Amino acid sequence: MVTMPITSHAYGIGRRVPYDYDTAIERVTEALKEEGFGVLTTINVKDTLKAKLGVEDFPRYVILGACNPHLAHRGLTAERELGLLLPCNVIVYESEEGTRVAVMDPLAALGIVGNEQIQPVAKEAHERLHRMLERL
Repeated sequence: MVTMPITSHAYGIGRRVPYDYDTAIERVTEALKEEGFGVLTTINVKDTLKAKLGVEDFPRYVILGACNPHLAHRGLTAERELGLLLPCNVIVYESEEGTRVAVMDPLAALGIVGNEQIQPVAKEAHERLHRMLERL
């Protein structure tokens, strides 16, 4: 099996995975659990766009709202309004190149808060999500 590199951009990190879409969602959910995250919400973007806008040709795309309760508690204790930036979004989608998984980078997202107590929480969340991607 060829290992796909993890790539990053201004607000996220991700990689192409060697699984079909449905298997990727299962593997992501399992890998998140291994890092202490649960999936609180699942948004099926393809189905939503079809139902609300009649869009027929959008690829399969899901947004998973992932939360690590311990990290959320630490963050919300330090900054009550932090809930505006939670949970961590994880996306799984199909493209011409295959299935891709990407996560919001907590360092980027929580970096806008300006509270030094949040940085260790953001760093730990980033490390856990990066390990999750490595497991795929």
